[in-house]
Amino acid sequence: MPRVAVVVFPGSNLRRGHARRGPRGGSDAYYVWHRDTDLKQADAVILPGGFSYGDYLRSGAIARFSPVLRAVSAHARAGGAVLGICNGFQILCEADCWPGRPDAQRPSQVLVATVHVRVEATDTPFTGSYERGDELTLPIAHGVGRYVADAQTAAELEANGQVVLRYVTDNPNGSMHDIAGVCNAGRNVVGIMPHPERRNAQLLGGQDGARVFLSLEARNATQHAGDMRAVGGRHLRV
Repeated sequence: MPRVAVVVFPGSNLRRGHARRGPRGGSDAYYVWHRDTDLKQADAVILPGGFSYGDYLRSGAIARFSPVLRAVSAHARAGGAVLGICNGFQILCEADCWPGRPDAQRPSQVLVATVHVRVEATDTPFTGSYERGDELTLPIAHGVGRYVADAQTAAELEANGQVVLRYVTDNPNGSMHDIAGVCNAGRNVVGIMPHPERRNAQLLGGQDGARVFLSLEARNATQHAGDMRAVGGRHLRV
């Protein structure tokens, strides 16, 4: 059972969906306050949506300097899984996990809608249970979600396969290349604008988002099985 740290900032208001998902989906999910410096042996970290510090300066800009981000960065550098959703994506952009960052829509407005996205990469901890090309219906709710980068950066992201989700049918915010989610070069840190936790049960209108969390659980089980085989191999050699 993977241990999932859900980081809470002042203004995080969508954390409960992730914590509830834990016991239902086979994960041990728990909260970590933004002033903490210990992730409590987390296997994965989720930075949820909301409005950290009220987005008073720039979305994610203040949260990026919270003490917990040092622990999150160390976790990521060690290959640990990290997922940023909406405001969490903005925070990871401010932490320079990848080039480019979300910008306000033009004209500036808060978008609350249901969108269609296509899975572009399945070799991340949070998309391994999907097939490339799967089209998902997921909610969005953001005022700063238009992903922007210079042309060379966008070309490099495309060439490296770092686009994880892409809007199809409609691009709600004008994001370049229809980008709805990206990952870092190591492919263990993922940021997405849509909210999978808002569509992970029939009661919520469907389960298109459920496999984001099931992917993590499957990955953890595979790694655990690999560790057990490695231990067994060492014993056999002895």
